[in-house]
Amino acid sequence: MIIFISGGAKNGKSSLAQELALTLARGGKRYYVATMIPVDQEDRDRIRRHVADRAGLGFETVECGRNLPACLDRVDRSAAFLLDSTTALLMNELFDPEQDYALDPAAPERCREDLLRFVHGVDNVVVVSDYIYSDAQRYDEITETYRKGLADLDQALAAVSDTVIEVSAGQVIVHKGVMPQ
Repeated sequence: MIIFISGGAKNGKSSLAQELALTLARGGKRYYVATMIPVDQEDRDRIRRHVADRAGLGFETVECGRNLPACLDRVDRSAAFLLDSTTALLMNELFDPEQDYALDPAAPERCREDLLRFVHGVDNVVVVSDYIYSDAQRYDEITETYRKGLADLDQALAAVSDTVIEVSAGQVIVHKGVMPQ
């Protein structure tokens, strides 16, 4: 089963994703696929909060900030996965530190292909994304490339997902499928 969750920042997406991944695991193995590559103290603090939030829940953390399908060789694909988040994954792909953080215009397509390969390569996965592309304001070219790339990733994931959920102002809205029981 593929579950896709999107919504605004600090709305409870990660907590809901953890609950759903636990439901999909049915007491079995579960992985937390951590995609953020920290670049500053704010990132490190956010990671610490997420680790604390899932403490005691039995998730094995798999760090994979780039080349997502490569982690499939290190896991039990029949387990339940929580991938948090596509937002960080795309950022990592767009701005490679080995290339002096230059914008890589091929990154969104590569990231989309990697995500689809990953979600189709496991039995159960919950994928989290941030809904950051809906305002009408125009931004610089780099920001617009990122926003469009994330919107394309989200559309591709929503198309292949069994369940699509939006979390908005703390409200859970199921747009496609049903919540697993």
